[in-house]
Amino acid sequence: MNVETYLKMDATEMANLIKEKEITAKELMETAFKQLEKVNPSLNVVTHTRREKALEEAERISIDAAPFNGVPMLLKNISQSLEGEPITSGSKLLQGNHAKYDSYFVKKFRDAGFHFMGHTNAPEFGLKNITEPEMYGPTRNPWNTEYSPGGSSGGAAAAIASGIVPMAGASDGGGSIRIPASFTGLFGLKPTRGRTPVGPGYGRQWQGASINFALSRSVRDSAAMLDILQVVQPEAAFQTPLFPRSYTDAMIEDIQRPLSIGFSKMSPVGTPVSEDAKIAVEKTVRWLEAQGHVIEEVDNHVDGSQLMKDYYLMNSGEMNATIIGLERALGRKITADDIEIESWILHQAGKSVSAAAYADSLASWDTAAEKMANFHRIYDFYITPATAYTAPKVGELTHEKQEQEKLRSKMKEMKTVAEQQALIYDMFLPSLTYTPFSQLANLTGQPAMSVPVHLSEEGLPLGVQVIAQKGEEHRLLQLANKIEQSGLWVGMRGNPFFK
Repeated sequence: MNVETYLKMDATEMANLIKEKEITAKELMETAFKQLEKVNPSLNVVTHTRREKALEEAERISIDAAPFNGVPMLLKNISQSLEGEPITSGSKLLQGNHAKYDSYFVKKFRDAGFHFMGHTNAPEFGLKNITEPEMYGPTRNPWNTEYSPGGSSGGAAAAIASGIVPMAGASDGGGSIRIPASFTGLFGLKPTRGRTPVGPGYGRQWQGASINFALSRSVRDSAAMLDILQVVQPEAAFQTPLFPRSYTDAMIEDIQRPLSIGFSKMSPVGTPVSEDAKIAVEKTVRWLEAQGHVIEEVDNHVDGSQLMKDYYLMNSGEMNATIIGLERALGRKITADDIEIESWILHQAGKSVSAAAYADSLASWDTAAEKMANFHRIYDFYITPATAYTAPKVGELTHEKQEQEKLRSKMKEMKTVAEQQALIYDMFLPSLTYTPFSQLANLTGQPAMSVPVHLSEEGLPLGVQVIAQKGEEHRLLQLANKIEQSGLWVGMRGNPFFK
């Protein structure tokens, strides 16, 4: 198989051709590695590969009913562990760490028939909206290598947007699927909290803000993935009722009535929004209006700035707990030299967070969820930019050594929780300015997606975000399918790897 043919196929088509015996899993895997070897030196997408094992597994394939049997896939180097393979969460602290078993989520991917090539790059502990870990260096955007593909699933996004794989494992704790989807022209769906498997003992990833799923180039691949992954786990902390039908079938159904759609182009935290982001929303709502839907610019009445403050307070507590767990496992104290500046500041701040403050911060999520539930009694969808700008340049949002030292010094001077949390807000503000829209759905638990609808004059993609009521992924997929078939959809149009 040649690379040009490989690049034209999504995961669904690859799986169908294997079942029809028109191609073999080994041919696909060899072509995937050929593309990886071509692009990885310039993009730094993959942190670890398992070529010999992957090719051996592809050769042993038996044609069975697994929906994606034989399709190559890359996993994210955070929580998506594969027995015997390195899993470092992007941190030099975990250099040399190997997984003792497949994670529960990865087992579900394996059951679906995917063959794993290795792991993609990710920021340390998934804390940032760019992928520039000190341990591995920056991943670059296939559309223009001077720019970032975003994060934290930036390696996954770059792998798909450079043609290595049609779909990759990803996760989303504050926009980590939708942000890189916006920056790289992909389809990025974050399912409802509790929809996808987390595995025994891991049910409260960031208190339910974080979920595991996948990034894809096509809507039908994500729909099929949701069919495979949706689950009710009795041992899980969060559950949502199973969708009783097939997402793949529901996706292609017509929208039966005019929708009521609210939209906003304003940043929820009062930061600037680029003209590109506004244009992306405007062209989308104009298209929807032309389809007969009722459109209204609205305020969702959620205090976005306060919600972010509560989000960072949760991050502080969670990072402190993570470091305590690692200290226990390693049998030593972890120092500022062991982890990156964001991890260290959050860890230090987490030491001062009381149980009452932590509980109060989570209560604000529930207040926001109530407001959004009421919002969706009037509006089927809420549309915003997926990101406020196209992708930042590589290095733009990474703190220089001098800045890091200043942050550490300031942290030592802070005496109160309020001062520490204000420092954290300021530390993340440049990054938040790029991506202020995505965190809402993580904290309310709603499904949300980024759909590629715009190219800037510089040739960089930008998506729109659509949020729906909990449990209504099927409606998001229906809308995405309609947009995918329209002139709005950008996809890989203009991507140099797909010319």
